[in-house]
Amino acid sequence: MFVTIVHVSVSRQYAAAFIEATQKNHQASIAEAGNRRFDVLQLSADATQFVLYEAYTDEAAAMAHKQTEHYLSWRETVADWMEIPRQGIRYTGLFPN
Repeated sequence: MFVTIVHVSVSRQYAAAFIEATQKNHQASIAEAGNRRFDVLQLSADATQFVLYEAYTDEAAAMAHKQTEHYLSWRETVADWMEIPRQGIRYTGLFPN
């Protein structure tokens, strides 16, 4: 699996809107053929901190995700809401395989 863990820090006034926009992206992403997981987490101690756990069958499926209308719309919508640019870290998923 090709996994990206994305850390997002959102301005407090945009936290609810970020959740709404991200839920739409999540729903469309989990319907993609190569998607295995697309989890959205919010830090319990700080409602402005999020983690997106994105797992795809392979790098090609992950790159195809970045070309979808729903991802491009999400990226544009939330860009100005972030305190700092989001950080995506790539991993190789070992288990489950």
